[in-house]
Amino acid sequence: MSYSKNLYGESSYGSSQESIRDEIIEVDLMKYLPTYWHEIEQMKVLQEILGKNLAEVIAFKQDLLNQMFIETATWGLSRWEKIFDLPIEIEKNYSFRRERIKAKIRGSGTTTKQLIINIASAFSNGEVEVIEYPNEYRFVVKFVGVKGVPANMKDLTSSIEEVKPAHLAFTFEYTYNYWNNLKAYTWSALSIHTWDKVKVI
Repeated sequence: MSYSKNLYGESSYGSSQESIRDEIIEVDLMKYLPTYWHEIEQMKVLQEILGKNLAEVIAFKQDLLNQMFIETATWGLSRWEKIFDLPIEIEKNYSFRRERIKAKIRGSGTTTKQLIINIASAFSNGEVEVIEYPNEYRFVVKFVGVKGVPANMKDLTSSIEEVKPAHLAFTFEYTYNYWNNLKAYTWSALSIHTWDKVKVI
């Protein structure tokens, strides 16, 4: 039997006990009692208190379970970062920290072209190509699934540096709009955007 729905949300930088309590949906225990109790004020007060306590227990139980998975972990991300020997940066948002942890997991094992693609994809949330130039001892990471410069480039660079062979250099190549891509827009429609925005619209 389910007593409640979604008990709490996600803040930008971390969950606290106070924020969980603020977002708890109270449990109505009176509806589980015989109707003759419904008119007794003392019972209503008692069940209200018990309902709040039960909702809090459910919330904390779900919150603890969420920390077992990278995609839903919040305050538990610090433990994941410690496991994978990553710096603990609680001031960064959850999405950033999750991407870095997943990239670290994908980066374990023998370095291959596909491994580099997996790592870059984890950070950019889009399709990535790796173009190899073996005679020049370098490769290019090209972002084709997203336009512009993805977020977290500093950590992506560090992640690739950790797994790539030491003798290989690498660079990034980004995707932007060409004029032909913008034919569907009028000048007035584009004028409300900055040039940087137009390049990736």
